[in-house]
Amino acid sequence: MVRTPPPPGRGPARGGRATDRVLRMLNVVPWIAAHDGPTITEVCERFDTDREQLVDDLRVVQLVGLPPYTPDMLIEVGFEGERVWVRFADIFARPLRLSPNQALGLVAAGSALAGAQGTAADDTPLVTGLAKLAALLDVDPADALTIRLGASRPDVLSTLREAVRAHRRVRLDYYSYSRDDRSVREVDPQRLFAADGAWYVAGFCHLADAPRLFRVDRISTAEVLDITFDPDDTPADDGVFVVGPDVPQVTLELAPSARWVAETYPVDQVDELDGGRLRVRFPVGSRSWLERLLVRLGPDALVVDTDDPALRDAGRGAARRILARYASA
Repeated sequence: MVRTPPPPGRGPARGGRATDRVLRMLNVVPWIAAHDGPTITEVCERFDTDREQLVDDLRVVQLVGLPPYTPDMLIEVGFEGERVWVRFADIFARPLRLSPNQALGLVAAGSALAGAQGTAADDTPLVTGLAKLAALLDVDPADALTIRLGASRPDVLSTLREAVRAHRRVRLDYYSYSRDDRSVREVDPQRLFAADGAWYVAGFCHLADAPRLFRVDRISTAEVLDITFDPDDTPADDGVFVVGPDVPQVTLELAPSARWVAETYPVDQVDELDGGRLRVRFPVGSRSWLERLLVRLGPDALVVDTDDPALRDAGRGAARRILARYASA
């Protein structure tokens, strides 16, 4: 059997969203392995994909395996004419064994997911599976694990859930952390989701006349209005902060005591310097956010480069304003 794939045919652009590609391969690979050499045409028709996409996906599958990634630890993909085979290494046939810590971590992650989806009390396959795993560990997930996402008020969260479900507009009393401003705005809530340990609601804001993302723990009150809206069919994007071409970048040099910045915020580049110092580069969504960070870091951070000259003196400018307020008091 040869391992060289046939030349790809014509078809739509390859790739797509990474999550879509992974889900596709999770379905395609076991099916090919179970059917002992189906034709490429059969696979494409079965999974509604094209030849180019299929071959590209299977090239990636050939790199999947377990350490130390020797040939006997990789998934084997073979092509012979129009037929394709997938054979799993023997290691994949072994029963899955989890350590107690791994199993407990799985229960915790599953409980968090069930809570985020609002299905923690439902008899769903996820909840049933978690209950069986918890029984093997001799723990009760409700007692042993506390999964909290942010400090959102329960009444606000339930109001938003109902508004999203009924496609009704809401009136929010919202505090914007980046602008240090409080406002009342009407929003058509499209989605409610959890990310990075906090609840968010995404929707169309009529005050801004544009789509916006709101952290639920910064909403003081939420009122459902007697106005309905059409749900948006645009694919969801759970990115809390989207870096566009106009978002400036800032490079900081950090003292060893400030290395936590590189682990707390999404940085694009990290360079190790002498003496345990770091040089990090990351996008800045607003000047006020950077000001608060630099004031907090004090002498442990130095702005060494930025795309926006106005941000170079952000820390010192904020510190001068704070001192001026103390002097006037």
